[in-house]
Amino acid sequence: MHCITRVELSVCCGNLLDRDVTSKSDPFCVLFNEVDSSWVEIGRTETAVNNLNPVFGVKFKVDYHFEEVQKLKFALFDEDKCSSQLYEHDFLGEYICTLGVVCYMSHCSWSLLFCMQITALELSDNRIITLTLCGRKLDKKDFFGKSDPYLEFHKQGDDGKWMLVHRTEVTNGRNANTADVRKRVRCVDVQRGPSGNFLLCVLLLQIEFECINPKKQKKKKSYKNSGIIILKSCKVERDYTFLDYILGGCQIMFTVGIDFTASNGNPREASSLHFINPLGSNEYLSAILAVGQIIQDYDTDKMFPALGFGAQLPPDWKVSHEFAINFDPTNPFCQGVEGIAQAYSVCLPHIRFYGPTNFSPIITHVARFATQALQQETAAQYFTLLIITDGVISDMDETRHAIVQAAKLPMSIIIIGVGNADFAAMEFLDGDSSVLRSYTGEEAVRDIVQFVPFRDFRNAPKETLAKSVLAELPQQVTQYFKQRNLSPSNTASE
Repeated sequence: MHCITRVELSVCCGNLLDRDVTSKSDPFCVLFNEVDSSWVEIGRTETAVNNLNPVFGVKFKVDYHFEEVQKLKFALFDEDKCSSQLYEHDFLGEYICTLGVVCYMSHCSWSLLFCMQITALELSDNRIITLTLCGRKLDKKDFFGKSDPYLEFHKQGDDGKWMLVHRTEVTNGRNANTADVRKRVRCVDVQRGPSGNFLLCVLLLQIEFECINPKKQKKKKSYKNSGIIILKSCKVERDYTFLDYILGGCQIMFTVGIDFTASNGNPREASSLHFINPLGSNEYLSAILAVGQIIQDYDTDKMFPALGFGAQLPPDWKVSHEFAINFDPTNPFCQGVEGIAQAYSVCLPHIRFYGPTNFSPIITHVARFATQALQQETAAQYFTLLIITDGVISDMDETRHAIVQAAKLPMSIIIIGVGNADFAAMEFLDGDSSVLRSYTGEEAVRDIVQFVPFRDFRNAPKETLAKSVLAELPQQVTQYFKQRNLSPSNTASE
């Protein structure tokens, strides 16, 4: 399930260049997105007349896709003529970024020429109003015994028609309890049809509502009502979305784990999975770039730990299942995804591929940091571990146990299998079909593993791999913070 949300982008600027001689510039902003390496216009703001510090009223509405790199360009022009052709106007400057960065940073950019601030707002209303209602003195519809009422909730569409959105359970006896929001409520007996209806407006809540049956009302002048619906309680909550947490400042902490076991082959030979081809790539690098280019937008300093396992390290050539590929155990961080790729390429000639293929040390390594985040009072950090491997796991019991423990933490694991090995064990760890259990019998409290074989995407567009491996991450992030009852860090996002 891909994360697609409609967002609204607002733009304001400061210290714009004054291109006019007798007055100040008349700026307007044009938004483009990149499609197949070309810039396509999305929309334009109004023109701010004689204003070097405009706050544009016209907003841009775009679809946000978490698992895609959505490149945007905000271009500013000084309106000179009444023309829709941009070359007819003076160019003031531009800012290029991704939509992910805008959503995470509510980005503010400065240049030598001007300042531009871009803020994002999710357009969907995710408030939930929980109502507890009961009925009193409802019409008796059954010949024998009391009525068995239930409530129907309807909402009004743009065409003015009422649409059923929820029906409560049937209650035995003449009372009813239910919950929903901003709906037209219709009280119906399960056997005999409508008893009446009433309008519910959460802005003007009453404690009691008369249930009116229009047919009875027309027939009897003495008719009062067909019973009373009583509002016992009303609770308004936010059903936070993934984008709520991102807009609230939640960082996605990204770590890479790379398999350097002997089954990968000699990296100096073209048959090796670690062989870097003349184009400067291999399946390991492709996987790192595909995932990292998305996730790096959601980290402030873009410093990412990059770890290796299954290799012998100098100078004593002992096997390590958890080492920094930059050979600095006190500071395993790399600057951005490009920094990870560079450290990977540099380390290849300096290690000896060995084995076995143990996942648990690296999973436990990241889990230690995720455990520290348990102290957070808001949704501030979530950890994502990308493991790239070529074969069968040697420490399956320990790995299962480590994953079950990690499922209790703000943490997800992405596994990409490279090469043509049998990845049945990886599919087992991806708990889509069954609940993962530790060797102790303990069940994982949630599914945090997503496995994808790289071979399925060798001939597909490069963005397809990222879409597949990141498809479940937004749901996993949201599920964890909801289970822990954690709100977004920045309350202003509400």
